[in-house]
Amino acid sequence: MHDTTDMLIELGAIILALGILGRLAGRVGFSPIPLYLLAGLAFGKGGLIPLHASEDFVATGAEIGVVLLLLLLGLEYSASELVTNLKTQYPSGAVDFALNAVPGAVAALLLGWGPVAAVALAGVTWISSSGVIAKVLGDLGRLGNRETPLILGVLVLEDLSMAVYLPILSALLAGVSLAGGTLTLLISLGTVGIVLYVALRHGRLISRAVSSDNAEMLLLVVLGLTLLVAGVAQQLQVSAAVGAFLVGIALSGEVAEGARSLLTPLRDLFAAVFFVFFGLSTVPADIPPVLVPALILAVITTLTKVATGWYAARRAGIRSAGRWRAGGTLVARGEFSIVIAGLAVGVEPRIGPLATAYVLILVVLGPLTARWTEPIARKLTEAVRPYARRRAVLPAAAASPGPAEEQIDTTATHS
Repeated sequence: MHDTTDMLIELGAIILALGILGRLAGRVGFSPIPLYLLAGLAFGKGGLIPLHASEDFVATGAEIGVVLLLLLLGLEYSASELVTNLKTQYPSGAVDFALNAVPGAVAALLLGWGPVAAVALAGVTWISSSGVIAKVLGDLGRLGNRETPLILGVLVLEDLSMAVYLPILSALLAGVSLAGGTLTLLISLGTVGIVLYVALRHGRLISRAVSSDNAEMLLLVVLGLTLLVAGVAQQLQVSAAVGAFLVGIALSGEVAEGARSLLTPLRDLFAAVFFVFFGLSTVPADIPPVLVPALILAVITTLTKVATGWYAARRAGIRSAGRWRAGGTLVARGEFSIVIAGLAVGVEPRIGPLATAYVLILVVLGPLTARWTEPIARKLTEAVRPYARRRAVLPAAAASPGPAEEQIDTTATHS
């Protein structure tokens, strides 16, 4: 009874603190993710007020938070949208992977963390935050801009890539052999292919089977199905998050809209618990030693994300201003980076503090780059333009003969 009382008090304090922090972030117009991470650091080991009684409950809530994050993400896309994005945006997706995953992998190897940690840190630096970016686009009134579909296309490709990346990472973290890892990847790819095919051909039948006019029944069926599939996927080492994502893709139409409205509050609650749990598992004293690498990585991958957006917009024939806006908008990292780091801390504990510092930097910097990258690029271009023109004029002036030279040439010709 005493343990239950302590657990209720601790949970109440955590949820109340999250509510206050969320309202504060809303007032400022910022993502609440960095505040949730800071709250976890304050309540965790080595923090101001360490928690004990509610730790197991919070850990379970964090697992549910990851599942709901991926489920709601899958509900945002239909199978046809994913296939269309794969066909049109795959060059941008390849550039995105090369520019943003490589710095993380190289950093892990330079730090001496080994190849498995390199794969994990590559994912941390690669994946942008869909949630933060969607909010920024809405806040800045850019949902109707020409570059916005390209931004969303890059995000969709990143999200779909998780269906391949997470099983590979899970297999590596579990120490599975090459044959076992190959089998896991084949299972994952086969499952994704089957789900996309079924969703394209028979999505309406699946949605009709799940559909219910009773909101309570719809909530129970969708949530129960998601947790069941996530558990089976985890058992197959495909990743619970991927299983939840595929359930979201399979549902469409009114069912997807109804499930989204019912599950969004639950997603927000358990996602906040997940960020707090990640902060709880990170010792604040471990952050200062990795702060410099995190800052260097943040600077490098800010530039590479800007380059990614610029390239994607250029492929679509969008003008310079839209290219810079697209690049600046993609900078923010958030939920996926923390999910990946949370999986990897068992193999390399230092990934946790580094990912926390990295996400804290970029989740704050992301909205600023979205707003200011294009104006700064325009001012720099205007400042450099006169010098460029002057340099272009000088060689032309040097190449053209002066009056004296013309006279000498004329005399020489007549003589």
